[in-house]
Amino acid sequence: MSTPRAISESTVAFRDVLSDDGTLLRAWTNDPDGVIDGPTVLLCNGLATSAWAWPALLNTDCGVRVVSWNHRGTSGSDRPSDPNRVGVQYFVEDALSVMDAYGLIKPVIMGWSIGVDTMFELAAIHPERVAGLFAVAGVPGDPFSTTLGPLHLPRPIARLVAQSMARGMWLGGKALSPIASHLAIGPRVIEALSHTGLIFKVPDPELAAVAFREFLANPVEWYFHIALRSSEHNRVSLRRIRVPAMFVAGRWDLIAGSRHMATAAARVPDGTFVQVNASHFVQMEQPELVHRLLQDFLTQVEQKARADR
Repeated sequence: MSTPRAISESTVAFRDVLSDDGTLLRAWTNDPDGVIDGPTVLLCNGLATSAWAWPALLNTDCGVRVVSWNHRGTSGSDRPSDPNRVGVQYFVEDALSVMDAYGLIKPVIMGWSIGVDTMFELAAIHPERVAGLFAVAGVPGDPFSTTLGPLHLPRPIARLVAQSMARGMWLGGKALSPIASHLAIGPRVIEALSHTGLIFKVPDPELAAVAFREFLANPVEWYFHIALRSSEHNRVSLRRIRVPAMFVAGRWDLIAGSRHMATAAARVPDGTFVQVNASHFVQMEQPELVHRLLQDFLTQVEQKARADR
């Protein structure tokens, strides 16, 4: 398959970062040469996802310097020596290690999916390291309880369904991994998926196909092992969050319910909620809108910082 134009023209570059427990992480940035004259954002990405899931952030033209990393045991990052050293607690440690490696003192942090759990936990534990929180399609804690949001299931039922599905996939993962990693994912498959409700139409199906192929290259059993450990993350006390926070939700999100994000935004003292006509993959489906919201939020954070000086 040919390389999508968005990737061939991207400025994304990778480097190794050592986390505090000795796990080697594959970190990345869209601005390796430091040419962007704009704010820096730490991205806590969705579980086992990659840079290619963020079309608007792939090169220096976006005006925002992005720093991120790939989760433990996925897409070039090593597995920890103890396989149980995964989950939100350890993702926070990794985030701090990446911040230190790139010289980030107090950036705005952006999260997608489980990355929202990660960034809110980081903000609760280390408020001195966080300037603002931009949450995309994720909730701060107890993530499995907000799945299947459009069906309006009670949280305990949603959690039980999600846990049962994840355990089943974990148990069958070794048999499924060779199949998943060899699936021929291309633009036509992305088009077909857009009719399932999992993901809607995207402006760049070729790039989306690359993002899905990289995701499916990860062992299924390892992915669901991490997912189950991450699901143990308790809800964060949002009243403790003292920085601006924006929640961007997909109206039809099957993984992080929109109404749960709205409730979370209302509990943050300086929280804002925006609902987009999208699925869980809102930043792939409407990259320009999400990027505009991010830029507006960065301006808001900077204005607040100036007012507080």
